[in-house]
Amino acid sequence: MLTRRLPAGTEVSTTAHLTLEQRGRSRQRIRLDDGREAGVLLPRGEVLRDGDVLGAEDGRAVRIVAAAEPLSCAESDDPLLLARACYHLGNRHVSLQIAPGRLCWLHDHVLDDLVRGLGLRVSRMQAAFAPEPGAYGGGHGHGHGHGHD
Repeated sequence: MLTRRLPAGTEVSTTAHLTLEQRGRSRQRIRLDDGREAGVLLPRGEVLRDGDVLGAEDGRAVRIVAAAEPLSCAESDDPLLLARACYHLGNRHVSLQIAPGRLCWLHDHVLDDLVRGLGLRVSRMQAAFAPEPGAYGGGHGHGHGHGHD
């Protein structure tokens, strides 16, 4: 059972490739890259990031690796155009991975069409997804209620 975070430099015995969805669950069963299974039991609301190290009760240490997922990416040399796309996707609560001249999100053909409609080129790829953690630190736990008119 993986129950605690360990310092980044900790020597690990194996790794676990997890999707964004899996990295957002604090209680689950996962398959380690060496084929064994392990339970994850962390405080509720904790979000795992690529490179985090978890410790087991038996002393094992497991490094979390962001698994490759189907992504859509838009690239442009125009920062205003990218900012507009970020605004519209963010208004829909879409998790975004932002880099100079590029933004990526979990593939969704409707979102792809929206971004193309703004004038950006959209391509698909399989890659690790590490979105911005949000202004308040962790994941996007949307526990508050509000309308979007």
